[in-house]
Amino acid sequence: MSVESSSPSQSTLPVDRELVLKVIPMPADCNANGDIFGGWVMAQVDLAGSVLPARYVQGRMATVAVNQFVFKHPVRVGDILSFFAHIERIGNTSITVQVEVYAERFRAQGQYVKVTEASLTYVAIDDSGKPRPVPKGNPVATGP
Repeated sequence: MSVESSSPSQSTLPVDRELVLKVIPMPADCNANGDIFGGWVMAQVDLAGSVLPARYVQGRMATVAVNQFVFKHPVRVGDILSFFAHIERIGNTSITVQVEVYAERFRAQGQYVKVTEASLTYVAIDDSGKPRPVPKGNPVATGP
């Protein structure tokens, strides 16, 4: 996993995006360097990215593209990862989502570092796996 810089600067959590997932990586998720394996982070981003489109698609969907994926800083065992998402675009059969991942370091509670950002596209599919239109209108209501 490549990293833009070795000394992360503190970040504030976004208020214009929705918190869609929180997870703590464990030792089994490490690469040979002792950092969390980039593939594990990618899988979590894919799960987090699918939350908002699921409200619109109302059925099966599949990840059709990872448009961009940037590892900004390493993720460590015990970090509390917060995944924030927002929809960038809704097409006829697809939805593109931006996901940002922030780490709250185990030994620095309350301080956040933006560790990853990605753009993914999901496509609505029918029971045969063929693209189908995204239903128009408001997404399914969620929350209390």
